[in-house]
Amino acid sequence: MRARSPHTPHPSVVAGFVATLILSFGTGAAPDAFSAAPNASVPEREAAVLFKAADYPAVIKLFQDLPPDATPSKELLRLSFQSYVKLGRGEEALKIYPRVKGEGQADDPTLLRPLALSLITSRVRDPKEHVRIAAYTVLAELGLPETASVLEDGLLDSSVFVRARAAEAIGKAGLATKSGALKRALTDEAPSVRIAAMNALGDARVTDITPRLIEIGRTEEGAEAIFAYAALYKMGQTDKLIDITNAATLPDAEVRMAALGVLGRLKRPASLAVLSQAVYDPNPSVRAFAAGALGEFGSPGGVAPLTHALGDDMAMVRGVAAGSLGRLGLKENRPLLQALTTDPSIQVRASAAESLLRLGDTSVLLLAADLARNPDPSIRGAAAQALSATSDKQALSVLQALLQDQQPLPRLMAAKALGKVSGPVIPILVKGLQDSDEAVRIAAAGSLLRQTTHSGKPARHP
Repeated sequence: MRARSPHTPHPSVVAGFVATLILSFGTGAAPDAFSAAPNASVPEREAAVLFKAADYPAVIKLFQDLPPDATPSKELLRLSFQSYVKLGRGEEALKIYPRVKGEGQADDPTLLRPLALSLITSRVRDPKEHVRIAAYTVLAELGLPETASVLEDGLLDSSVFVRARAAEAIGKAGLATKSGALKRALTDEAPSVRIAAMNALGDARVTDITPRLIEIGRTEEGAEAIFAYAALYKMGQTDKLIDITNAATLPDAEVRMAALGVLGRLKRPASLAVLSQAVYDPNPSVRAFAAGALGEFGSPGGVAPLTHALGDDMAMVRGVAAGSLGRLGLKENRPLLQALTTDPSIQVRASAAESLLRLGDTSVLLLAADLARNPDPSIRGAAAQALSATSDKQALSVLQALLQDQQPLPRLMAAKALGKVSGPVIPILVKGLQDSDEAVRIAAAGSLLRQTTHSGKPARHP
């Protein structure tokens, strides 16, 4: 690139000079520049020129330099709002959002969507690890192709959890086939990151990594080899299903859990018997994994083993089995789940309530509302999770109250739940963007992205 002469004016100066010419000579200098707004004010016209020149700092300075008693036009407010968003200064854009949309006017999804995305992506380099994890977790859930550069940056983060979520997000966004950074993540020092990369690349059928997958399957003895086999299976090596199935009975409990999880996602009919048998495993964690895999598998044939798991001595297993029964979508399972609403474990009751709501049984709303008043914040969070399965007005009222809970966990779960329900939730989530906890604000922004996508300005979701 040719170096700029020391006498060459800075682009922002050029933009300002152009603005001055337009203001001085009117339509003679630029006939079509402001034809859509013939009555625009001087600051508004100058801001439009600066914004078109991508000089967003200058637009913001113009807005900030207005006299205290001046009333900025709606167009100047809009250009300032968009400039804050472009610069990743979502918190400042949020402050003027009510004035941009207009007091008393309905929320504008076309404004909220870029604002919400800015509030998330501005946190991906936060010095606090848990905040970065929250941001990348939301991005992994959403899978937005327009965040490609941010996601690849995440693969370089010092946090193992962030790198794993970034790899997952790249796959969810449909970017795995084009991401060289994701392929390099196959050699990451952390097994969880390598596994996330294998899953994403396997789902995308990136066949040029086959030699690496074969090497992992040959040299690794733990759970990592199972995920390598799964990726190879997705790429057409169907014989690897035998290796995965055999691993479900190996002595190492972690290997058995990995195999069961993979078999549940692959949904091969021959695997149902293996998953069903695993609910009798001596290890409670393996039994819980088997119950979860049966819900992922989604076959009515899973009802019998899940019914057995409902009587397990471990509350963890009963809770997962209850959740899986709801995911099967069979209304005839309602009596089984209703029996669990009086389970000794409150967490199991919450799981049963979620599944019943998923099956359309709103009779458990009273139970969910009662759980939302429990002294334990983790139970209140579980209540919010349960209520995410229904859009009933009473459920929305409880979620709105939980979003104002004194503890961050219930607020976080309520913010996530509000992204999954239908109804007038956008104004509630806009308030959530101002929460005192960064993770809650990020969750609220993620839910707003979900809701505004449904409102008519969708991004591509693979």
